[in-house]
Amino acid sequence: MNLKQIAKDTAKTLQSYLTYQALRTVLAQLGETNPPLALWLQNFSSGKVQDGEAYIKALFKEKPDLALRIMTVREHIAEEVTDFLPEMVRTGIQQANMEQRRQHLERSTQLNFSNPSPETE
Repeated sequence: MNLKQIAKDTAKTLQSYLTYQALRTVLAQLGETNPPLALWLQNFSSGKVQDGEAYIKALFKEKPDLALRIMTVREHIAEEVTDFLPEMVRTGIQQANMEQRRQHLERSTQLNFSNPSPETE
């Protein structure tokens, strides 16, 4: 297990997700102030935000002002969430794992009661 590579991959995924969230924020703002531009950005962005950096690069070629705006919003979001994100991720994973284990135990117990072994009869 290469933890450094896992951390890099996680950071890249988070970066792309924050790009997506920044896009949603900018789209909402443009929806109120410039609906035709919001529609253009929505159409341009469709299916392209999986890789945040490739998306920003492509947007720079078309509309640099929007690329800069999304980058600024993305940076602001990152500054706001990165302080409490590690603890939230740890806690979320621990709670999800506990819930999965509980459900597995319930299913296992129900199977044992619904299919009693011949030795117990």
